[in-house]
This record gives sequence, C-alpha cells and structure tokens, in this order.
Amino acid sequence: MARYDYKCTACGTVFEVQHGMTEHPDVTCPECGAPADKVFSASGIEFKGSGFYNTDQRGGSKSTEATSGSSSNGSEGGCANCPHKDN
Repeated sequence: MARYDYKCTACGTVFEVQHGMTEHPDVTCPECGAPADKVFSASGIEFKGSGFYNTDQRGGSKSTEATSGSSSNGSEGGCANCPHKDN
C-alpha cells in the first residue's frame, strides 16, 4: 500500500489516503465531503554528501575488478592485489 496526498477542490484541505498503486479511488474530503484531487509533488528523497555521482567513485577501476568474478583467491573473497591482505 502506498500513501498519497489529496487536496479538496472546495475547501483546500490537504490530507493523506492510503491505497494500492494501481487503484484509482474516488476520494472525498473528510472535512466537507467535496471531491479531492491527488497532489503530485517532488519525491521526499534527498541525496546529500559524496558518493551519489559518477565522478565520486573511489579508486578508479579497483571496484570493478573485485566484482568482475575473476578472483583467483577462492574462499578468501578478496582480490589478489589488495593492499590490506596479509602476505
């Protein structure tokens, strides 16, 4: 179930209604009973800080090498050239 904001066409009251994403119910205002329209607004997600942009990737191609599935270490789970690996 998703939550949606609706605004009354008569009195302007904004309220929340929970229904399925594929449902399109006829919603009425809880204050005056008039029809209400769904309010479309920007998402509430904010991306702050580093790590959300393609240019903020760390260490060049090391991350793609470790996830490529070509590791020869078997059960150790790391790459052969990791700087923190015990030699």
